[in-house]
Amino acid sequence: MNPEDIRIVVRDGKEVWLSDFFKEERTGRLEMAHLSFEEKVKNLIALQELARNWGGKKDVIVWPGAS
Repeated sequence: MNPEDIRIVVRDGKEVWLSDFFKEERTGRLEMAHLSFEEKVKNLIALQELARNWGGKKDVIVWPGAS
């Protein structure tokens, strides 16, 4: 099977070409690379809170300074 012919199912049952999926992933990584250090820390804290609250992980440490 040719990788160019592969489609994957993403949110809400929407299908995308695998090549388009990876192109969007690269774009997202470039956007994250240009964030300031402070924004990266804020995002990390938000992910820690998400893991603790929504994920039900009681052993997750949330850095001080969280909202």
